[in-house]
Amino acid sequence: MKYPLPFRAGWLIASVLLACSARAEALFDAEGYRSSQYRSPTPLSLEGVQVVDTSRLQHLLEQQPRPLLVDVYRRPWVHGRFVEDSPHANVPGSLWLANTGDGNLAPLWQRYFHHHLEQASGGDQQYPVVFYCRSDCWLSWNAARRAHAMGYTRLYWYRDGIDAWEQAGLPLVHAEPAELPAALLPSTVTP
Repeated sequence: MKYPLPFRAGWLIASVLLACSARAEALFDAEGYRSSQYRSPTPLSLEGVQVVDTSRLQHLLEQQPRPLLVDVYRRPWVHGRFVEDSPHANVPGSLWLANTGDGNLAPLWQRYFHHHLEQASGGDQQYPVVFYCRSDCWLSWNAARRAHAMGYTRLYWYRDGIDAWEQAGLPLVHAEPAELPAALLPSTVTP
């Protein structure tokens, strides 16, 4: 049976809208964290977090207490250790908490994130913390959102990250991820 053209066009439009809707839902997990396509345009704001540009970040870095800079760029974790797939540089004085910006954060990385934030802030949830990655990177958005959910209150998101810092002609330094303490590893994995 052949359907009239308006019916077929309506069916096609509904199919496309349904497919787009399903794809949009797959971008975020049930808790609202971005869980795929991390390198894509990011929003201009984040609830509970101040967005900063390079000049505002430079100003913050002159304040006391100096904010904690947290780079959340990814690094492969294989057989209980970080494996350098390419050199990575970040803003001087940063704490690199690799793999903590994923949307569906595995328990290991949740423990790692919590441990290092608590240690670096001295357990003070009002300590200023700046999260960043690269430009158009949802990893830092996820990490800042996660820190907010953990109760941290002075949070900043350097939305354009390492790319903006470098474009401003500011120095970057070779970086290594913060150690993952053996106590945080599952008993079946050895470093």
